[in-house]
Amino acid sequence: MNRRELVLAVAERTEVDRKTVDAVLVGFTQVVTETVAKGDPVSLPGFCKFARVDTKARMGRNPATGEAIKIPAKRKARITPLKAFKDAVISGKVPKAAPAKKAAAKKATAKKAANKR
Repeated sequence: MNRRELVLAVAERTEVDRKTVDAVLVGFTQVVTETVAKGDPVSLPGFCKFARVDTKARMGRNPATGEAIKIPAKRKARITPLKAFKDAVISGKVPKAAPAKKAAAKKATAKKAANKR
């Protein structure tokens, strides 16, 4: 699935126009990137965790010659899938999603209007 297909699928599922979904996706990407670049992790419960990992400089060995070499410090991006996501992928069964807030808000408004009569 590419970005365009993702935008279309989310727009269809949430009943929001494509431009809004695309803007939210761009904003989400920017916020996660900026936050992780600062060194703070971002966790989406049930989906994944984005984090920056800093490794220290260390000594290693060249496997071909056995010579000791210095391995410099590095900075890596780590994306860790969380349990609910892994379970869904492994089992092949997608968990039932909660209804969209927009639909829940409409139902609540309709109930309030019915109670006022």
